[in-house]
Amino acid sequence: MTAVRDTIYALSSGRGRAAVAVIRLSGPHCASTCASLTGSLPAPRRAVLRTLRDQTTGKDIDQALVLWLPGPGTFTGEDMLELQVHGSTAVIQALFRALRSFEGLRLAERGEYTRRAVENGRMTLVDAEGLADLINAETEAQRAQALRQAAGALDAVYEDWRKRLLGMLGHLEAHIDFVDEEDVPPEVSADVRDRARALAQEIASYMDDSRAGERLREGVTVVIAGPPNAGKSSLLNCLARRDVAIVSDTPGTTRDVIEVNLDLDGYPATLVDTAGLREAGADQVEDEGIRRARQRAAQADIVIWVRSPDTEATAAAIDSPTLRILNKADLGHTDQQQGEIAISARTGEGIPVLLERLTEKVRAILSSAAERPLVTRERHRLALQRCVLHLLDAAGQPIDELVAEDLRLASRQLGRVVGRIDIEEVLGEIFAEFCIGK
Repeated sequence: MTAVRDTIYALSSGRGRAAVAVIRLSGPHCASTCASLTGSLPAPRRAVLRTLRDQTTGKDIDQALVLWLPGPGTFTGEDMLELQVHGSTAVIQALFRALRSFEGLRLAERGEYTRRAVENGRMTLVDAEGLADLINAETEAQRAQALRQAAGALDAVYEDWRKRLLGMLGHLEAHIDFVDEEDVPPEVSADVRDRARALAQEIASYMDDSRAGERLREGVTVVIAGPPNAGKSSLLNCLARRDVAIVSDTPGTTRDVIEVNLDLDGYPATLVDTAGLREAGADQVEDEGIRRARQRAAQADIVIWVRSPDTEATAAAIDSPTLRILNKADLGHTDQQQGEIAISARTGEGIPVLLERLTEKVRAILSSAAERPLVTRERHRLALQRCVLHLLDAAGQPIDELVAEDLRLASRQLGRVVGRIDIEEVLGEIFAEFCIGK
């Protein structure tokens, strides 16, 4: 990233025509830029109506609400300036032309405001990731989880572990340094090993959550599978409430995997339509579609197995939780098997029952994510797994100096999660997920 001494600016509201557009600046040139655009610097943290003027052309740009926010008590920890102008493309372009003319100003990069907030100690990496998830949340459950993380709930869990670990390390290093002193109790070394083992068990137990937090971020995968011509694509279109997949009476019409996002009572799900499963396809393309269908069904969180009265009644052996569906109920057939839900993808008959049962299964998978802050990213999980290994190594080391080294390695892994140490290599990957104005 370019040096923080640069002042950055970006459109922080949505693009396109709107009633109001918000342009934010952050950096040391905010005060001088504000004075040049408006003629003076307003009182801190008070919205004032001012006319913005392009100093290069001398022409007025627009009337705007101006907020001057001196650091460090700001989102980024730096001086900030917020300009609320009319949201037309012409106004925004004119203001950006004026801003480009100032020395030391440049357009912000993706996620640069939040990155500066992390670098200036205004939030941790975990909080920043929660903010990114909040911006991208599409369902109520995702919003609730992201808001908890952005507010520091998950960060508090990690910080508690880190402080306890550093406390162990401090006690052990004092024991090592002053072991010959009479007032140093000999049981310190054994106590630290016991505490390291207990913390390792606590972190491992915390991670034993069936990846509910990560699944909630990404959505539960629901695969529609079954023999050809059972009505899988029709069911996908019915649940998506739009024509997503091509429907045909010809077997093997669906060749590739088709995905649709669903909101099931606030829980996210990705609905996947797959090729009809049979021993061999009509050609190599269908064979590849069948292979992909079997692969996605094996990896699914939930499988909706669809058959029709004119297809094989026996479902394929699938390890994932399965909802068995008898489609084409509108044709009046009565060969419904025990445990099957009779539906008609054409008329909508039975769809409410299917959605209710599907929502129950999704809720069972993700409900733990609503009860407490959970691990939400693979980055956290990998670091925590390494932390547990180092703690277990520490608990089994015969020499105190080796125990201390393993404790230091464990604390470094927790530090990487929250951004306390050694984080430069992960910053770019994390903040690339943000939009320009954040």
